[in-house]
Amino acid sequence: MEKLKRWQIFKPRGRDEISLAVPSIIISAPTSGAGKTTITLGILRALADKGLKVSAAKVGPDYIDSKFHEKASGGRCVNLDSWAMNKSQLHYLANEAAENSDLFLIEGVMGLFDGALQSGESGNGSTASVAIELGIPVILVIDASAQAQSVAALAHGFRDLDKRLDFAGVILNRVRSQRHGKLMESALSDSGIKVFGMIPSNNDLSLPSRHLGLVQADELKALEQFIQEASRSISINVDLDAIKEASNSNISSPAPANFLKPLGRHIAVARDIAFNFTYNHILEGWTNSGVKISYFSPLNNEGPDVSADAVYLPGGYPELHAEKISKNTTFLNGLRKASEAGKWVYGECGGFMVLGKTLTDASGTRFPMSGLLDLQTSFENPKLSLGYRQGKLTTDCPFGIKGQVFRSHEFHYACITSAGGDSLFSVQDSSEELKSSAGLVKGSVFGSFLHLI
Repeated sequence: MEKLKRWQIFKPRGRDEISLAVPSIIISAPTSGAGKTTITLGILRALADKGLKVSAAKVGPDYIDSKFHEKASGGRCVNLDSWAMNKSQLHYLANEAAENSDLFLIEGVMGLFDGALQSGESGNGSTASVAIELGIPVILVIDASAQAQSVAALAHGFRDLDKRLDFAGVILNRVRSQRHGKLMESALSDSGIKVFGMIPSNNDLSLPSRHLGLVQADELKALEQFIQEASRSISINVDLDAIKEASNSNISSPAPANFLKPLGRHIAVARDIAFNFTYNHILEGWTNSGVKISYFSPLNNEGPDVSADAVYLPGGYPELHAEKISKNTTFLNGLRKASEAGKWVYGECGGFMVLGKTLTDASGTRFPMSGLLDLQTSFENPKLSLGYRQGKLTTDCPFGIKGQVFRSHEFHYACITSAGGDSLFSVQDSSEELKSSAGLVKGSVFGSFLHLI
């Protein structure tokens, strides 16, 4: 079937929505660490430098990579999560992000088929599930540094595992030599697999990481230089015209989708390198519903706007800045005054820790926090908590009524050393095996380690 031209409208069988053949491609990989983020950034910038309008998305609950996409593309980046989002939400966000773009580029999460054990709202959270639902072709980035002709077997398996998947071809990364590349290209050609490019090994094309992923984009002084180098490498070694030609989608255009209800009519949102884990679709959804959002920096000792009727402390890295936060009395007293006035004060993950009495850093030093919740947390002995979570409210709050279920994820190394009071959620994991309580609520102050999606 001949590919539809950009923005050609049609009505697929069995569907009521109008769909758009938006030029879209997904960059995935067999595993994490194959180089898909660097390649995504390079493609975004290389196309933008050619004068094309590019837009970006990230599969899964990832705050960090999306900020890199924004730096490379010059636009916003949305998250697409098939476990947490229903089909209407997925299509709405994709359609909104891709509108009027020359190319909509999506970076996958982990390996192509990696996701939850059981499906959620519209899939299991894997890159493959998003690709199938939105009808977007996939290019597989393969770390070729430790293989040659065997790469054909790897690519063949990923291509054929799920016939619903539109497998466009591969990009070979970390190719050691011209001969190495020819060996792989020949084997892939014999298997009928298209090679969009071969990128030589380059030790300079790597980004620093820490315990929650890449070091944040806003913290890297040399990020622009890195993106330019990635773009240069892509422009030389990857066939960008072939990628554009391979792009396609089956994104529908439904009515605006509903996401998380706002905390109030004017929400003061903490934002700096210690509190930066927010989803664009949530903040934009609040704004589009008429909510005013004002930002403040706890690290700069700023308190929430006194005219705000709610405060939101998102996740981030307060454990790396605990001493400074503990000394920022204007910030901490601002939270206390908001609580005393009966305003809703909500903390998510890192923000939740700051609502507690103390936060112990990696050295074992304990620092006082706001004290609004009977909670003590510690980063001294890190323990990974990771995965999708279903949280059922155990009390009414601005987000919903008691018993309402929310999709979320958890990703942190801090531990609760002491907690008292009423829980916010009863929780089970995506496999419905882990069952526990999560979070705390005291008056108008509430929070948990769950990142609501």
